[in-house]
Amino acid sequence: MTFESKAVPRHIAIVMDGNGRWAKKRFLPRFFGHKQGVDALVKVVQACIDRDIEYLTVFAFSSENWKRPSDEVSGLMGLVLAAVSRYLARMGAMGVRIRIVGDREAVSDKLRNAWNEAEASTRHNSKLTLNVAFNYGGRWDILQATKAAIKAGVPAEEMTEAKLSEFMAMSYAPDPDLFIRTGGEVRISNFMLWQVAYTEFVFSDCLWPEFGEAQLDSAIAAFRARDRRFGGVKEVPAAVGA
Repeated sequence: MTFESKAVPRHIAIVMDGNGRWAKKRFLPRFFGHKQGVDALVKVVQACIDRDIEYLTVFAFSSENWKRPSDEVSGLMGLVLAAVSRYLARMGAMGVRIRIVGDREAVSDKLRNAWNEAEASTRHNSKLTLNVAFNYGGRWDILQATKAAIKAGVPAEEMTEAKLSEFMAMSYAPDPDLFIRTGGEVRISNFMLWQVAYTEFVFSDCLWPEFGEAQLDSAIAAFRARDRRFGGVKEVPAAVGA
């Protein structure tokens, strides 16, 4: 399935859910599901490039995921380091700009340095901006933006939605046009709360490791069928002779 550039969403946000259940169905440790999920992400990145998507934001690790078993959290951290090492050159060659979004204070220096390297080495790429939300939460984003605005000396009477948006973690990107959640769950889970005010939602039963071009095209097709009015009313032409 192909789409005209003007018909595709400019920015897609994805909650990549179902890695653990994918592994469980195969009697494998949850870590193997996360590993397979990284491979699925690389394929979806290429699919987005092929469809002229400008921004892709993925929820890799939420600020609530620290509550998971320590061995799973440790495995995820190691997986991120391995993924950077394995795929960084490939992403760069694909023209992908990588940006890490979230609170970096809680992660190790080693992981933080890997992120810095990924961002620095891909900063000139322009085919697709891949925002990896790690240790991120929508409430955290709003709170940190508010604190930053106060620190910058923005007077209360000058605070507007547009002004606060300037301090959001992804202020450089347009709000998502399309939000996809895989794995069958139907909730936002504290992801981009500020930015999805007028985003179109698609919830898929597909487990993330099995998500590919067909599922992406299905979500884009659903997006194209939506009547986006952003709170307004679309005028209907008067009938001839009325």
